[in-house]
Amino acid sequence: MCPAISVKTSPVSIDELDHAIVSCAARINAATYELLLLVRQFDERAGFLRWGLDNCAEWLAWRCDLSLITAKEKLRTAHALKALPAISEAFSVGELSYTKVRELTRVANRDNEQYLLDFALRTTATHVAQRCRELRMGDEASIDTAARAFANRSLRIRRDPQRGIMIVTVELPMETGELLEKALDKARDDEVLEIPDLADTSWSARQADAFVNMVTGFLTGTENDQQTNDNYLVTIHVDQSALQGKDGRSALAIETVKRLCCDGPAVVLIETEKGEPLSIGRKSRIIPRAIERAVRARDHNGCRFPGCHHHRFLQCHHVEHWSRNGETSLDNLMLLCTQHHTLVHEGGFRIETDFQDNWIFLRPDGIAVPETGYHSRDMLDTDESEVSDPYNNPPAGALLSVAENFVKEPPALVYLH
Repeated sequence: MCPAISVKTSPVSIDELDHAIVSCAARINAATYELLLLVRQFDERAGFLRWGLDNCAEWLAWRCDLSLITAKEKLRTAHALKALPAISEAFSVGELSYTKVRELTRVANRDNEQYLLDFALRTTATHVAQRCRELRMGDEASIDTAARAFANRSLRIRRDPQRGIMIVTVELPMETGELLEKALDKARDDEVLEIPDLADTSWSARQADAFVNMVTGFLTGTENDQQTNDNYLVTIHVDQSALQGKDGRSALAIETVKRLCCDGPAVVLIETEKGEPLSIGRKSRIIPRAIERAVRARDHNGCRFPGCHHHRFLQCHHVEHWSRNGETSLDNLMLLCTQHHTLVHEGGFRIETDFQDNWIFLRPDGIAVPETGYHSRDMLDTDESEVSDPYNNPPAGALLSVAENFVKEPPALVYLH
């Protein structure tokens, strides 16, 4: 066993550091085995009673400054090693780490000890843990583990009004959780294929969007034209004055309420200034299925926002909101995807009509969003009258070449003698 290398000495080679670290780890493994032997003897002789404690795990946690969970695990491992001589021998000389031994003692017995030891000596701690878990699940006793996992399934919801978010925590059995993960992956990947820009969104945000899309699809899905049960509708309280653009209370941001009112799974409870219900807005203005089919046929079942090719997660939007006497009619409805529906309500985008009564979209700064994208001329600051020829017939270099031809270099410096 090589001597330890002091960190204060002059720099040594990488190979020397590697050898010193591995040698130190082996000594730690051997010392851990010795520690477990002492703990086992202490427990067998009930030494913890001398300190007025109920069990050895409590004494170990207190005396050696460990967490109670860690102390219980070390005590369990120490007693399990008593019946595993081959694993104990490899552990005592530092060939096995405590991480591997901890997992091996969960499943090893007199029949499979040598097989598991050989496997552990030639693979990583991660693979050992996976193999041991598989062996535990393959045993009939694993039904207790499955029963506990099923019994402990839970979902907790916590609201954080200050941050305007809701925190959802779900604990599921492993197989159910895997199913949920696959469903989220599919919902997320399908949406990215429809909206490539989402590829730049963080993974966690896309997972959250996928979860919302799954829930929304479940709530809005109907069979045989049957309406969703009221037990599964969200009720939002809002003052009538707030919907009309005046001062008033609202449970959510007012533009968010307007977006949900268009065609979302929510009941908007309109109230007076005293909080008394005035009318139920959502269900009395629900879009009839026949009109929705006509809107989808007219809009080719796609989002009407220029440049958007999204054909999934579409919602019917009231161009003139019903709170401003907008009708639920074909002339006042259009299809928008979730992203652009949000932009129209909460993002400051507006929908107006041009001189031909065609709908146009305006950005928050008032600039119109053209149907076919911006023309190259819109990117130039030069007056059209000065560059009429290249303006209409740009050279092969496209926009960059046109711009380079219009740049006026400053006059050369004149040096006075």
